Amino acid sequence: MRRGREDLGSLHAAPPPRWARFAPAVALVGLCLAQWLTPGDIELGFFLAALPAVAAFSYGALGTAVFAALVLVLLAFPGLGVGHAQGSDLATVATVGLLSVVIALVRRRRDAQLVSVRSVAEAAQLAVLPPVPKRVGPVRCAGLYRAAQRGTLVGGDLYDVRAGPYGVRAVVADVQGHGLAAVGTVVALLGAFREAVLDDGELTGVAARLDRRLTSDTAAECTPHPELFATAVLLEFPPGLDLVRIVSCGHPPVLLLRDFEASEVEVEPGPPLGLGLAGPNAPPAVTELPLRPGDRLLAYTDGVTEARDPAGHFYPLAARVPVLAGDAAGLVPAVWRDLAAFTGGGPRDDVALLLLSPCAETVPS
Repeated sequence: MRRGREDLGSLHAAPPPRWARFAPAVALVGLCLAQWLTPGDIELGFFLAALPAVAAFSYGALGTAVFAALVLVLLAFPGLGVGHAQGSDLATVATVGLLSVVIALVRRRRDAQLVSVRSVAEAAQLAVLPPVPKRVGPVRCAGLYRAAQRGTLVGGDLYDVRAGPYGVRAVVADVQGHGLAAVGTVVALLGAFREAVLDDGELTGVAARLDRRLTSDTAAECTPHPELFATAVLLEFPPGLDLVRIVSCGHPPVLLLRDFEASEVEVEPGPPLGLGLAGPNAPPAVTELPLRPGDRLLAYTDGVTEARDPAGHFYPLAARVPVLAGDAAGLVPAVWRDLAAFTGGGPRDDVALLLLSPCAETVPS
């Protein structure tokens, strides 16, 4: 699975851009040349005093000290034709240089601490929502996740694919709210799903367990969400059967891609999870869909279909999937690129896409 963290979700601090590293040196040379080419009564050399402070934003303490020393030499020796600093002026420039070195030293230490903290945060978030493997049992998987909150890997959406004694099961869900506030609910739902894959023989039992998990969290006094709910779709590929079972809990319909035509799988939607209605007294309906060789199923969250272009039109996922299905990079990355272009930079909501190909030997992803 390609999470696509290399461009949007990476939490590691980026090095300063090249122009920031070259700027102090270019300014140093430029000011010296300008001073040498201008009449003697115009002094530009004192602008050099600001260069150590500029260097402190992109260089370490040693590099900043080198710039500060160069500035002092250029201003202290009139024979160089750049400046004529003396006495208190020279002391002021030296003080600025020394403070710039201290700033560079503190900045480097803070950057190192920030990288450490972000690395720990990234590891924790990836432990919550690890990448989906390329293949789970007889099902080939491809997924993509984009959190709406910048600098995070996990938001209010979730997906997972697990193999168990009752076949391969998958879940795609959208928790109320998004960003870090919803991560606790995401963790609870994923834990309940992974237990249900092993313990519950019926797909409705998996939905009931997820519903009980949210209902219990809502009733807890410590919960920050008095009306917590989530939409979800559950899929099950039973062993030895060419079909998929689907349970929808208020979630957008799954798309069936067959012969490069996309259609919504008709299911009887049940209520969202967390309302206490998915128990034994009101189990959600199970839809069985026979599968043919080459069929693919695309589950997604409403961050995809509710994304808008500048004119306010919704993204037409079902219409775009057949067009993008032949992309050499894969359907899921192609949908994300198309969605980002449609919205002019990407949607503002959490986005999750999960493509399941039960005939992995013959189906390209």
